[in-house]
Amino acid sequence: MSCRLKGRSFLTLLDYSEEEIRCLLEAAHKAKKEKKSGKIFRRFASKTLALLFEKRSTRTRCAFETAFGEEGGHPVFLGAGDIHLGEKESIEDTARVMGRMFDCIMFRGYEQKTAEILAEYSGVPVYNGLTDLFHPTQTLADLMTMEEAFGTLNGKKCVYIGDGRNNVARSLLAGCSIMGVHTTIVAPEELRPDREFVARCGTIKKAGVKIEITDSVDTGLDGADVVYTDVWVSMGEEEKEEERVRLLTPYRVTETLMKKSGKSETIFLHCLPAVKGKEVTAPVIEGSSSRVWDQAENRKHTIKALMLLTL
Repeated sequence: MSCRLKGRSFLTLLDYSEEEIRCLLEAAHKAKKEKKSGKIFRRFASKTLALLFEKRSTRTRCAFETAFGEEGGHPVFLGAGDIHLGEKESIEDTARVMGRMFDCIMFRGYEQKTAEILAEYSGVPVYNGLTDLFHPTQTLADLMTMEEAFGTLNGKKCVYIGDGRNNVARSLLAGCSIMGVHTTIVAPEELRPDREFVARCGTIKKAGVKIEITDSVDTGLDGADVVYTDVWVSMGEEEKEEERVRLLTPYRVTETLMKKSGKSETIFLHCLPAVKGKEVTAPVIEGSSSRVWDQAENRKHTIKALMLLTL
């Protein structure tokens, strides 16, 4: 399978077809095998990557820097205090300059619109490393990890439990819908994804895929192949911690909750960082059902695949 992705930005999975995401996943599996084999390539030799961070990061930064650097490329980290992104200089002007100096740009920050402007004005591929609305490179790693666990995505059921409005839940819903994974969001009424976005995912979903939004742990977890959660308080929402603890404590992923799937082979995923004892208990994230460390590693392989195909 070959896809024409050269020059494409990656701002949201909604912009990609099932075939294109399949190409990215197959390239990621291949990149992982190459890495494990010890083979050395220099496919990004003489290329440069700008890493623009408004929000701090562990996995996203490490994945982009190591994936690009071990292929011979030169990544340049630029934090919020290093450049005039939207302050003193417009985002458009920053994009124009960076597009003339770099082969590609990664943006991790707040506004989805910033990523869109960078892509429009830079003339080079722009990768969304996280915004308040989407976290598409995370979902690529999630899909890869599911595929490694089950051998297929088609017909599997992924249950996201917790804050159903956040960027991880939204990207997961989009990616799973496109790739044939039944998706259930289990969340209190106050933290459900907006209806318009759910409806949009319904229009792009693969035939036969089911999307369910519920506040019931019992019905939502039934038949789950994957149970997925994230922190209760996202970056920039620290003042809401007390409210989130009140709303989400009944949705904490415990060993008892995992058993509600009715399947012994159900796996647990978390995008990390995790607050053990809050959204998930230590026995679950450290237990035999957890695939979170494979998932974290797969951030690197999927990001390398993305850059290989778009550069």
